[in-house]
Amino acid sequence: MAEQLNDREGSGLADKLMQYLPARFRPGTAVVPVVRLSGVIGAVTPLRPGMSLAGVARVLERAFSMRNAKAVALVINSPGGSPVQSRQIYLRIKQLAAEKKLPVLVFVEDVAASGGYMIACAGDEIFCDPSSILGSIGVVGGSFGFQEAIRRLGIERRLYTAGAHKAMLDPFLPENPDDVAKLKAIQREIHQIFIALVKESRGARLKGDDDTLFTGEYWAGESSIGLGLADGIGDLRSTLRARYGEKVLTPVIAQPTGLLSGLLGRKSPGAGQLSALESMAGLPDELISAVETRAIWAKFGF
Repeated sequence: MAEQLNDREGSGLADKLMQYLPARFRPGTAVVPVVRLSGVIGAVTPLRPGMSLAGVARVLERAFSMRNAKAVALVINSPGGSPVQSRQIYLRIKQLAAEKKLPVLVFVEDVAASGGYMIACAGDEIFCDPSSILGSIGVVGGSFGFQEAIRRLGIERRLYTAGAHKAMLDPFLPENPDDVAKLKAIQREIHQIFIALVKESRGARLKGDDDTLFTGEYWAGESSIGLGLADGIGDLRSTLRARYGEKVLTPVIAQPTGLLSGLLGRKSPGAGQLSALESMAGLPDELISAVETRAIWAKFGF
């Protein structure tokens, strides 16, 4: 009898102590950490860096290492950008998911297009809103031709190179068909890498043929589901509650900011002000980059 009383007292004390633990540390609590991946990928400007592996690696590692995690949720809102950074982020997510043996659920907000869709393919399942935009599985590059403008202004172009193609696609020189052909060959190679990644990730779920899926076209939510680019309509809160219970915890894992970010080495004290001052001379480039970034979003109606 005394042993039973002692067991009950010990159990009661343990229950009381559990009340003081953060909810995510309590046994049996379902936790699904959330990581937001937003913005143009790899578009680095003097004042505003784009999304990159270096920028999101720490956050992803924290999310996949969280105690009691049942899965990791990624909220994606990106019109794309650098194919290299997109694929590196995709690979890191796949690596962490395999190491921690955790499923990855992707939730598309406004858009997951081009490189943004490439990252979304790291998910075991992709959910979207009926008005979300998905796809744009292709490669694009662009420039301007200023040679006539500088001629009319009486400006002489002086360019010194070593290497026959070092000035390839220079916007102040007339367009060279051979240079364009070389660029298109590179684009086709990158496009094939993108296509192979989507096919490997989505597998038999893809319903459209190559001439439909991989032309660079994009679709709204329901159409993308019909083509197998996404798995269902669903928002993060409702989907996770239906799957893991009403009390599922969804902590958002974000980059450290302010003083903490400085202590973690993301930014030295005063570095922001110094870089801003140094970038004043590059404001024209920053303005052009901002216009280009806006144009990328505008392509999808945002």
